[in-house]
Amino acid sequence: MVKTVLFACNMNAVRSPMAAALLRAQAGPDLRVDSAGVYEGGLDPFVEIVLAEIGVSLAGHEPKSMRGLDVEAFDLAIALTPEAAAEARRALPREKIEYWPIDNPSEARGGREEILAAYREVRDELRRRLAERFPQFHQKP
Repeated sequence: MVKTVLFACNMNAVRSPMAAALLRAQAGPDLRVDSAGVYEGGLDPFVEIVLAEIGVSLAGHEPKSMRGLDVEAFDLAIALTPEAAAEARRALPREKIEYWPIDNPSEARGGREEILAAYREVRDELRRRLAERFPQFHQKP
């Protein structure tokens, strides 16, 4: 049974903090959830905007690297980039790592609405994957 989950991406600025916040909002205290990056980046403000649209907060999130965590303490690491999967394999056996390829919305171009649409797509893809992977925490609308 999974009791601790780490989400990992490249900079801990977009995908992994978004995934962690979404799962934390669903699971509450029943699951320890954290996020980290291969490198430490700066939090992307578009993440806060698209999470706030659905009532999820990133309050207290500070980007951090996987090297600053005891990765071995997690039951499961969900890597959202190939680089994060490679970094997770340095500390965890393969059976404790899942790889979910998630597009990087920060690469979106266009006006504000086009960029927000890319972030919403990632948010919604993460929500779908989380509901499939952790059905015990999925709340039906």
